[in-house]
Amino acid sequence: MMSKHFKIMSLVLAGALASAPAFADDTAPNPSTVVATVNGTKITLGHMAVARSGLPEQYLQLPDDVLFKAILDQLVNQTILADRFDGDLPTPVQRRLDNERRSLVASTVIEQIVEEKLTDDALKAAYSAKYSNATPDKEFKAAHILVETEEDAKTLIAELAAGADFSELAKERSTGPSGPNGGDLGWFSKGMMVPPFEDAVAAMEDGAISEPVQTQFGWHVIKLNETRLADLPQFEEVRAELESELFNTVIEAEVARLKKLGSIDQIAEGEIDPAVLKEDVLLTE
Repeated sequence: MMSKHFKIMSLVLAGALASAPAFADDTAPNPSTVVATVNGTKITLGHMAVARSGLPEQYLQLPDDVLFKAILDQLVNQTILADRFDGDLPTPVQRRLDNERRSLVASTVIEQIVEEKLTDDALKAAYSAKYSNATPDKEFKAAHILVETEEDAKTLIAELAAGADFSELAKERSTGPSGPNGGDLGWFSKGMMVPPFEDAVAAMEDGAISEPVQTQFGWHVIKLNETRLADLPQFEEVRAELESELFNTVIEAEVARLKKLGSIDQIAEGEIDPAVLKEDVLLTE
Protein backbone atom coordinates (compact mmCIF):
# COMPACT_ATOMS: atom_id res chain seq x y z
CA MET A 1 0.00 0.00 0.00
CA MET A 2 1.35 3.42 -0.93
CA SER A 3 2.07 5.55 2.15
CA LYS A 4 0.66 9.05 2.59
CA HIS A 5 4.21 10.38 2.69
CA PHE A 6 4.99 8.74 -0.65
CA LYS A 7 1.82 10.10 -2.25
CA ILE A 8 2.47 13.66 -1.08
CA MET A 9 6.13 13.59 -2.08
CA SER A 10 5.29 12.14 -5.49
CA LEU A 11 2.81 14.94 -6.18
CA VAL A 12 5.38 17.52 -5.16
CA LEU A 13 8.04 15.94 -7.36
CA ALA A 14 5.73 16.01 -10.34
CA GLY A 15 5.57 19.78 -10.10
CA ALA A 16 9.26 20.17 -9.35
CA LEU A 17 10.70 18.37 -12.35
CA ALA A 18 10.14 21.33 -14.66
CA SER A 19 11.67 24.05 -12.52
CA ALA A 20 14.90 24.74 -10.65
CA PRO A 21 15.06 26.28 -7.18
CA ALA A 22 14.71 30.01 -7.11
CA PHE A 23 17.11 30.63 -4.22
CA ALA A 24 19.53 33.48 -4.03
CA ASP A 25 20.94 35.47 -1.16
CA ASP A 26 23.86 37.80 -0.68
CA THR A 27 24.86 36.01 2.54
CA ALA A 28 26.25 32.51 2.82
CA PRO A 29 23.41 29.99 3.24
CA ASN A 30 23.05 28.69 6.80
CA PRO A 31 20.40 26.82 8.83
CA SER A 32 18.59 30.07 9.63
CA THR A 33 18.42 31.25 6.02
CA VAL A 34 14.74 31.82 5.17
CA VAL A 35 13.68 30.22 1.92
CA ALA A 36 9.95 30.93 2.14
CA THR A 37 7.44 32.70 4.36
CA VAL A 38 3.89 31.32 4.41
CA ASN A 39 1.26 33.41 6.17
CA GLY A 40 3.99 34.72 8.44
CA THR A 41 5.55 31.30 9.12
CA LYS A 42 9.20 31.13 8.11
CA ILE A 43 10.66 28.06 6.41
CA THR A 44 14.45 27.84 6.63
CA LEU A 45 17.24 25.84 5.09
CA GLY A 46 17.45 24.06 8.43
CA HIS A 47 13.85 22.90 8.06
CA MET A 48 14.64 21.69 4.56
CA ALA A 49 17.74 19.80 5.67
CA VAL A 50 15.77 18.02 8.40
CA ALA A 51 13.08 17.10 5.86
CA ARG A 52 15.73 15.76 3.47
CA SER A 53 17.35 13.63 6.17
CA GLY A 54 14.08 11.76 6.68
CA LEU A 55 13.44 10.93 3.03
CA PRO A 56 13.59 7.37 1.63
CA GLU A 57 16.79 6.51 -0.22
CA GLN A 58 15.19 6.63 -3.67
CA TYR A 59 14.51 10.36 -3.36
CA LEU A 60 18.11 11.10 -2.41
CA GLN A 61 19.23 9.86 -5.84
CA LEU A 62 17.42 12.76 -7.56
CA PRO A 63 19.38 15.75 -8.91
CA ASP A 64 20.01 18.36 -6.22
CA ASP A 65 17.96 21.05 -7.96
CA VAL A 66 14.94 18.76 -8.36
CA LEU A 67 15.08 17.57 -4.76
CA PHE A 68 15.57 21.11 -3.43
CA LYS A 69 12.47 22.38 -5.23
CA ALA A 70 10.46 19.30 -4.22
CA ILE A 71 11.29 19.65 -0.54
CA LEU A 72 10.61 23.38 -0.55
CA ASP A 73 7.27 22.88 -2.30
CA GLN A 74 6.36 20.14 0.15
CA LEU A 75 7.08 22.33 3.19
CA VAL A 76 5.17 25.24 1.67
CA ASN A 77 2.18 22.99 0.90
CA GLN A 78 2.25 21.45 4.35
CA THR A 79 2.36 24.89 5.96
CA ILE A 80 -0.53 26.24 3.92
CA LEU A 81 -2.58 23.14 4.70
CA ALA A 82 -1.73 23.33 8.39
CA ASP A 83 -2.86 26.97 8.48
CA ARG A 84 -6.25 25.86 7.17
CA PHE A 85 -6.80 23.74 10.27
CA ASP A 86 -9.14 25.25 12.84
CA GLY A 87 -9.92 23.92 16.30
CA ASP A 88 -8.26 21.32 18.51
CA LEU A 89 -6.12 18.60 17.04
CA PRO A 90 -7.68 15.11 17.04
CA THR A 91 -6.53 13.23 20.13
CA PRO A 92 -4.58 10.54 18.20
CA VAL A 93 -2.66 13.25 16.34
CA GLN A 94 -1.88 15.06 19.58
CA ARG A 95 -0.62 11.83 21.11
CA ARG A 96 1.74 11.31 18.17
CA LEU A 97 3.02 14.86 18.59
CA ASP A 98 3.48 14.27 22.33
CA ASN A 99 5.51 11.13 21.68
CA GLU A 100 7.57 12.75 18.95
CA ARG A 101 8.40 15.73 21.14
CA ARG A 102 9.21 13.45 24.07
CA SER A 103 11.59 11.42 21.90
CA LEU A 104 13.33 14.43 20.35
CA VAL A 105 13.79 16.25 23.67
CA ALA A 106 15.08 13.09 25.35
CA SER A 107 17.57 12.61 22.49
CA THR A 108 18.73 16.19 22.94
CA VAL A 109 19.24 15.63 26.66
CA ILE A 110 21.22 12.46 25.92
CA GLU A 111 23.49 14.48 23.64
CA GLN A 112 24.00 16.98 26.44
CA ILE A 113 24.87 14.22 28.91
CA VAL A 114 27.33 12.71 26.45
CA GLU A 115 29.02 16.10 25.95
CA GLU A 116 29.26 16.61 29.71
CA LYS A 117 30.33 13.12 30.74
CA LEU A 118 32.16 11.49 27.81
CA THR A 119 35.20 13.75 28.02
CA ASP A 120 38.75 12.76 27.15
CA ASP A 121 39.55 12.66 30.86
CA ALA A 122 36.62 10.33 31.55
CA LEU A 123 37.60 8.04 28.67
CA LYS A 124 41.24 7.95 29.75
CA ALA A 125 40.16 7.12 33.29
CA ALA A 126 38.02 4.29 31.94
CA TYR A 127 40.98 3.09 29.86
CA SER A 128 43.23 3.10 32.89
CA ALA A 129 40.69 1.25 35.03
CA LYS A 130 40.24 -1.40 32.35
CA TYR A 131 43.83 -1.95 31.23
CA SER A 132 46.30 -0.66 33.83
CA ASN A 133 46.26 -3.93 35.79
CA ALA A 134 45.15 -6.18 32.96
CA THR A 135 47.13 -9.31 32.20
CA PRO A 136 48.01 -9.49 28.50
CA ASP A 137 46.36 -12.35 26.66
CA LYS A 138 48.48 -15.10 25.20
CA GLU A 139 48.71 -15.48 21.45
CA PHE A 140 49.62 -18.73 19.75
CA LYS A 141 51.27 -19.55 16.44
CA ALA A 142 50.33 -23.10 15.53
CA ALA A 143 49.80 -25.52 12.68
CA HIS A 144 47.58 -28.57 12.45
CA ILE A 145 46.80 -31.60 10.36
CA LEU A 146 43.12 -32.46 10.10
CA VAL A 147 42.08 -36.06 9.44
CA GLU A 148 38.86 -38.07 9.67
CA THR A 149 39.64 -40.64 12.39
CA GLU A 150 41.55 -40.94 15.64
CA GLU A 151 43.52 -43.82 14.14
CA ASP A 152 44.67 -41.58 11.29
CA ALA A 153 45.76 -38.96 13.82
CA LYS A 154 47.72 -41.52 15.85
CA THR A 155 49.45 -42.74 12.69
CA LEU A 156 50.53 -39.17 11.92
CA ILE A 157 51.88 -38.70 15.45
CA ALA A 158 53.95 -41.86 15.11
CA GLU A 159 55.36 -40.67 11.78
CA LEU A 160 56.22 -37.29 13.29
CA ALA A 161 57.95 -38.99 16.21
CA ALA A 162 59.99 -40.95 13.67
CA GLY A 163 61.20 -37.71 12.09
CA ALA A 164 58.60 -36.89 9.42
CA ASP A 165 58.24 -33.21 8.49
CA PHE A 166 55.04 -31.68 9.91
CA SER A 167 54.53 -29.25 7.05
CA GLU A 168 54.95 -31.92 4.39
CA LEU A 169 52.54 -34.28 6.15
CA ALA A 170 49.98 -31.48 6.37
CA LYS A 171 50.29 -30.79 2.64
CA GLU A 172 49.89 -34.49 1.84
CA ARG A 173 47.28 -35.66 4.34
CA SER A 174 45.36 -32.78 5.90
CA THR A 175 41.73 -32.37 4.84
CA GLY A 176 41.55 -28.84 6.21
CA PRO A 177 41.87 -25.63 4.16
CA SER A 178 45.25 -24.87 5.75
CA GLY A 179 46.72 -28.13 4.42
CA PRO A 180 48.24 -26.68 1.23
CA ASN A 181 49.97 -24.11 3.43
CA GLY A 182 51.57 -26.79 5.58
CA GLY A 183 48.78 -26.58 8.14
CA ASP A 184 49.88 -23.10 9.26
CA LEU A 185 47.16 -21.24 11.20
CA GLY A 186 49.14 -18.10 11.86
CA TRP A 187 48.72 -16.21 15.13
CA PHE A 188 45.48 -16.51 17.06
CA SER A 189 44.22 -15.73 20.55
CA LYS A 190 41.51 -16.87 22.91
CA GLY A 191 38.08 -17.13 21.33
CA MET A 192 39.29 -17.54 17.77
CA MET A 193 39.30 -21.34 17.72
CA VAL A 194 36.74 -23.91 18.83
CA PRO A 195 37.10 -24.76 22.56
CA PRO A 196 38.65 -28.27 22.34
CA PHE A 197 41.30 -27.01 19.92
CA GLU A 198 41.94 -23.89 21.98
CA ASP A 199 42.18 -25.82 25.26
CA ALA A 200 44.69 -28.25 23.75
CA VAL A 201 46.91 -25.46 22.45
CA ALA A 202 46.78 -23.56 25.76
CA ALA A 203 48.14 -26.64 27.58
CA MET A 204 51.05 -27.17 25.19
CA GLU A 205 54.69 -26.06 25.30
CA ASP A 206 56.32 -24.33 22.35
CA GLY A 207 57.48 -26.87 19.79
CA ALA A 208 55.28 -29.67 21.14
CA ILE A 209 53.05 -32.00 19.12
CA SER A 210 49.61 -32.74 20.58
CA GLU A 211 47.81 -35.99 21.13
CA PRO A 212 44.77 -36.43 18.84
CA VAL A 213 42.26 -33.63 19.45
CA GLN A 214 38.64 -34.07 18.37
CA THR A 215 36.41 -31.22 17.28
CA GLN A 216 33.28 -31.04 15.14
CA PHE A 217 35.57 -30.82 12.11
CA GLY A 218 37.39 -34.09 12.71
CA TRP A 219 40.63 -35.13 14.43
CA HIS A 220 43.56 -32.74 14.73
CA VAL A 221 47.26 -33.17 15.27
CA ILE A 222 48.54 -29.81 16.46
CA LYS A 223 52.03 -28.35 16.55
CA LEU A 224 52.51 -25.25 18.71
CA ASN A 225 55.31 -23.26 17.12
CA GLU A 226 55.43 -20.20 19.34
CA THR A 227 53.65 -18.38 22.17
CA ARG A 228 53.73 -14.67 22.95
CA LEU A 229 51.93 -12.10 25.09
CA ALA A 230 49.69 -9.76 23.13
CA ASP A 231 50.34 -6.06 23.48
CA LEU A 232 47.68 -4.19 25.42
CA PRO A 233 45.71 -1.92 23.07
CA GLN A 234 46.59 1.74 22.85
CA PHE A 235 44.02 4.29 23.98
CA GLU A 236 43.03 5.38 20.49
CA GLU A 237 42.60 1.78 19.37
CA VAL A 238 39.86 1.18 21.93
CA ARG A 239 38.47 4.70 22.18
CA ALA A 240 35.24 3.82 20.32
CA GLU A 241 34.76 0.72 22.49
CA LEU A 242 35.27 2.78 25.66
CA GLU A 243 32.85 5.43 24.42
CA SER A 244 30.20 2.77 23.85
CA GLU A 245 30.72 1.23 27.28
CA LEU A 246 30.84 4.57 29.07
CA PHE A 247 27.81 5.85 27.14
CA ASN A 248 25.59 3.14 28.60
CA THR A 249 27.01 3.71 32.07
CA VAL A 250 26.52 7.48 32.18
CA ILE A 251 23.04 7.40 30.63
CA GLU A 252 21.83 4.69 33.00
CA ALA A 253 23.32 6.57 35.97
CA GLU A 254 21.66 9.83 34.96
CA VAL A 255 18.28 8.17 34.40
CA ALA A 256 18.56 6.55 37.84
CA ARG A 257 19.48 9.91 39.40
CA LEU A 258 16.59 11.72 37.76
CA LYS A 259 14.16 9.00 38.81
CA LYS A 260 15.19 9.47 42.43
CA LEU A 261 14.72 13.22 42.16
CA GLY A 262 11.47 13.01 40.23
CA SER A 263 8.01 11.70 40.97
CA ILE A 264 6.88 8.58 39.12
CA ASP A 265 3.52 6.93 39.66
CA GLN A 266 2.75 4.06 37.31
CA ILE A 267 0.44 1.07 37.23
CA ALA A 268 1.45 -2.19 38.86
CA GLU A 269 2.65 -5.00 36.63
CA GLY A 270 -0.30 -7.16 35.56
CA GLU A 271 -2.90 -4.51 36.33
CA ILE A 272 -3.61 -4.15 32.59
CA ASP A 273 -3.49 -6.97 30.06
CA PRO A 274 -0.44 -6.18 27.83
CA ALA A 275 -2.34 -7.48 24.77
CA VAL A 276 -4.60 -4.43 24.95
CA LEU A 277 -1.99 -2.46 22.97
CA LYS A 278 -2.91 -4.49 19.88
CA GLU A 279 -6.43 -3.01 19.80
CA ASP A 280 -6.86 -0.51 16.97
CA VAL A 281 -9.36 1.48 18.99
CA LEU A 282 -6.46 2.87 21.04
CA LEU A 283 -5.12 4.48 17.89
CA THR A 284 -8.36 6.10 16.79
CA GLU A 285 -10.14 7.32 19.92
